[in-house]
Amino acid sequence: MTDTWLLVVLTLDATIRVAAPLILASMAGLFSERSGIVDIGLEGKMLAGAFAAAAAAAVTGSAWVGLAVAIAVSSSLALLHGLACITYRGNQVVSGVAINVMVAGLTVVLGIAWFDQGGQTPPLSQAARFGPIELPFADTLHDIPWLGDLYHELISGHNLLVYVALAAVPATWWVVYRTRFGLRLRAVGETPAAVDTAGVSVELLRYRAVLITGMLCGIAGAYLSIGQSAGFVRDMTAGKGYIALAALIFGKWRPVPALLACLLFGFLDAVATRLQGIELPGIGQAPVALIQALPYALTVILLAGFIGKAVAPKAIGVPYVKER
Repeated sequence: MTDTWLLVVLTLDATIRVAAPLILASMAGLFSERSGIVDIGLEGKMLAGAFAAAAAAAVTGSAWVGLAVAIAVSSSLALLHGLACITYRGNQVVSGVAINVMVAGLTVVLGIAWFDQGGQTPPLSQAARFGPIELPFADTLHDIPWLGDLYHELISGHNLLVYVALAAVPATWWVVYRTRFGLRLRAVGETPAAVDTAGVSVELLRYRAVLITGMLCGIAGAYLSIGQSAGFVRDMTAGKGYIALAALIFGKWRPVPALLACLLFGFLDAVATRLQGIELPGIGQAPVALIQALPYALTVILLAGFIGKAVAPKAIGVPYVKER
């Protein structure tokens, strides 16, 4: 493997690892927003899932228990968001921001109270994490030039939740475009009155959508703390929920374009990481803070000038009041 080819493969490998939580959160937001519920709270639900997964895994020593607790906690927050926005018809943006602010403080407080490590959880053992999975024939095919390198380094060797993230995209597409639930989901995000007239409960459909959102955000958070890392650290989502929402808008609320947007942002993040400490022509060694801000700055630029008009579902953000 040449040095250039190795650099390309490792960068793509890092892209998938970085993009995995973005993909899960973006698919999560797609269900909520397709049903007409704005979900700024993706960030908070991911952060809560990350803390819950690490805390449960630290106590029980089981990654599976950590994943289950993460899904349960994130789903509970999603239902809380649904209660505020669907049942009580509150402002959906305010509810989402409130969840983000609440979780950002609560995870630190609980982390200090439970583990006394400055808001962090104890380092996790290998058994309490999702380790890399070696796919069949990865070592055998490794010696094949080019293709063997791709299979061994890029496709094989990820943890289970990375493959779950990749599988979530075709699964989301199938549910949204090929099932009765998906048809009703899209309809309730466009014309909820027509769905209600057909005898389908708008509230129940939206609750089901936000519940799916919570489950996927819980998996995304668990990936960060017990898949990618070995524990929870303060604010470890670092804006990934907002980036996932931007990717969803970039993809115009469709699964495959949203996936491509997540991979683009993951690639920018991976490249930014590799640029740290490197002398750039005419610039010199760029400050670390500037390199770390690059993916977020490019996100704003891309959304501002390269996606054209993104038309959201017509009923998004509008509380539904049933006609009597």
